Amino acid sequence: MFTFDQLAGFIAVAEELHFGRAAERLSMTQPPLSRQIQKLEKTVGTELLERDNRKVQLTHAGQAFLEEARRLMALADRAPVTARRIASGRSGLLRIGFTATSGFSILGPLLEEIGVLLPDVDIDLHELVTGEQIKGLQTGELDLGLARPPFDTDVFDSRMLYRESMMLAVPTGHRLSFLERDVTDADLKDEPLIMHSPTQARYFYDLVIRLLPVQHGNVVHTVSQILTMVSLVAAKRGVAFVPHSAVKLGIEGVQFLPLASSDGEPVELHAIWNRRVTNPSLARLLRNFDFNTN
Repeated sequence: MFTFDQLAGFIAVAEELHFGRAAERLSMTQPPLSRQIQKLEKTVGTELLERDNRKVQLTHAGQAFLEEARRLMALADRAPVTARRIASGRSGLLRIGFTATSGFSILGPLLEEIGVLLPDVDIDLHELVTGEQIKGLQTGELDLGLARPPFDTDVFDSRMLYRESMMLAVPTGHRLSFLERDVTDADLKDEPLIMHSPTQARYFYDLVIRLLPVQHGNVVHTVSQILTMVSLVAAKRGVAFVPHSAVKLGIEGVQFLPLASSDGEPVELHAIWNRRVTNPSLARLLRNFDFNTN
């Protein structure tokens, strides 16, 4: 295999087209430079230079090899700098998981702030429910999650990102939209209900059950995504309990009404990460980022 010294010698000769000037440029004598070029040509398996007593010129193979040699030398020069930047967290890759609802509420502003703090770090996004994010953080497939509680605080550290209220999504013009007050449990007694999945949307399912005496006999659809839920409301399939950020979806044919039992802002979103931080970019983010984005 050729060495970087041989590449540097070849590049000097190729640019000077003179062994003497190339040797002087490299602060060496001509004989060892000639031997370097000979060893390089032997390794490559073809002549790279045509030389006689009067001139030196590149062969066709030499012209092609020169471009690759320059690229290799540039990579060699850049590699230590890149390694130092990655070790310090200024370069690298940050893999972030997020829930669908965080995708249309807080994700955009959060990424803008991360981009200012870590402009040379690539961001790899994964839309996942909280359970999938937790698995990814445990296996090392994710560095940071935007997820819902609960999670094991012995394994994960976290910061609160966002709190919001629960709303009732109803079709436009629905009878409940004419109430001049918050919607109560009694108002929902006979309403067809689009409900959260107790397995794939466990956080919202548990939250709704805690806030309201849901009549399970009224449930006409069970879904896992807020977007699907609001779309079904627009299709007049029923009413649904959704976080306030669902308003930002902008789906026509839906109104969002306040709930008397919403209990302030019970919906929480957290930034979570494995306490055993190994990614330098994440460590740099945690040292410098203000997670208070409300």
